[in-house]
Amino acid sequence: MAKGKKGNGDGGQAPGRSHREGVSVIELGRMFDTEEKAIDWFEQWRWPDRQPVCLKCGSVNAYRVKSGKPMPYRCRDCKDYFSLKTNTPMQDSKLPLRLWAWAIYLEMTSLKGVSSMKLHRDLKVRQATAWYMLHRIREAFMDVAYQFEGPVEVDEAYFGGLEKNKHAKKKQRAGRGPVGKTPVAGMRDRKTKRVAAKVLDDTTHASLREFVDTHRKPGVKTYTDESRAYDGMENRESVKHSVGEYVRGMAHTNGVESFWSTLKRAHKGVYHQFSPRHLQRYVSQFAGRHNVRDMDTLEQMQHVLAGMVGRKLLYRDLVGRTECELLTATGTRETN
Repeated sequence: MAKGKKGNGDGGQAPGRSHREGVSVIELGRMFDTEEKAIDWFEQWRWPDRQPVCLKCGSVNAYRVKSGKPMPYRCRDCKDYFSLKTNTPMQDSKLPLRLWAWAIYLEMTSLKGVSSMKLHRDLKVRQATAWYMLHRIREAFMDVAYQFEGPVEVDEAYFGGLEKNKHAKKKQRAGRGPVGKTPVAGMRDRKTKRVAAKVLDDTTHASLREFVDTHRKPGVKTYTDESRAYDGMENRESVKHSVGEYVRGMAHTNGVESFWSTLKRAHKGVYHQFSPRHLQRYVSQFAGRHNVRDMDTLEQMQHVLAGMVGRKLLYRDLVGRTECELLTATGTRETN
């Protein structure tokens, strides 16, 4: 594997985060050129001593099933069969593990994310399947709680279509600016460089204060813009963007605004739109990717797998449809 810190092959310093150890597509192709190699890699990550542990009850009294049917492993205590996908969002997926490894790799090595259309072309799966795969990967980053020691920067961003581009029936005709868009609050810890972000119903004092108090320890130095929604917040210093002031000594929000920049470039250039229903999933995905960007590529992939453990994501829950509606729409029963 090529280490970034060794340079770019022509004697020069490697670009970007050169201290990270990356994995090329050629190397990954060799690692996962067969399903057996993929299973071996997943096993080694899950069970370093190669002793299967039941992924349903946690018992170490488990064994491999020689025939692999109905599943590769069985627990002697709870008598249940299980696979490496059990108790993760990959559960019930019929896709081979090598495709899941490739999907996680492509997602984690794409600075602005990967679209379901690109994943559909790269992996030769249906676009709907690729879309579901990506949301299952995003599940690893959902509901991760951080409480920063600071100092912290806090800012808001808005996502949604422009009013002038909307159909007449969807226009709110309530002014300019963020009208009709969904607000997202973000916080960046200057010490750890980590980010937390949450979709909000509004940007009132109560909503922003709740977000800030959730993700920073009491009394932490906080930098914001001049929004009155932050008035009364202890140990706060602000800059006045409205008069062209963006930096005053240590007071600025440039760090969290850099995070917004990446997310907005992904919005415009890769995904083209974020539906309000799934916006938090994309926000959590990009915050999570930002927070592990210093890890080596394989460590990032393992971080995603660790985040998947204990989580499930049913298709009907993802799209907000009942099983009866799915049966009517597809004529088949949704098993995922």
